[in-house]
Amino acid sequence: MLNRIFAIILLIILSPVFLIVGVIIFLDDGFPVFFSQTRVGRFNKPFQIFKFRTMKNGIPDIPTHLVENPDELKLNSGPFLRKLSLDELPQLINIIKGEMVFVGPRPSLYNQNDLNDLRNQNGVEKLMPGITGWAQVNGRDELEISKKVEFDTFYLMNKSTILDAKILFMTFFKVLKSSNVAH
Repeated sequence: MLNRIFAIILLIILSPVFLIVGVIIFLDDGFPVFFSQTRVGRFNKPFQIFKFRTMKNGIPDIPTHLVENPDELKLNSGPFLRKLSLDELPQLINIIKGEMVFVGPRPSLYNQNDLNDLRNQNGVEKLMPGITGWAQVNGRDELEISKKVEFDTFYLMNKSTILDAKILFMTFFKVLKSSNVAH
């Protein structure tokens, strides 16, 4: 419940940022400014995640790192939005809907079978997905799948308010430094 309340407050406070980012994307490539994508949630339940669009329309529904020539498909504003993680802001809506929380494993794509299978083997599917997580502050896009699941499993076994606070604190500084963003 606290996640939802805090998300509503942040959504109100950040509404000017939403407007500015929306205008930038519109000027860059037109509508839509948001995109939704099927992701795997708690207990493997699919849900639609919301993001600001950082790539041109018509990109296949696969992980960004598997897209051929991703630089050619990015919006001009895409790298800036990704580096500062502004593309993730619409996930506040997912938190309000009860599909995500602030801290948890990042929700995988429905077709990332290797990642989903490893998470299921380690019990990670029991966790609500988050905007940020232990794997993100320890490597983000640069992690191998097995290492990502290792960090997710660590989080599952050590989940606490103190660890969540540490992850949020680390996330803030990772975003400021724009570290470990591959695409």
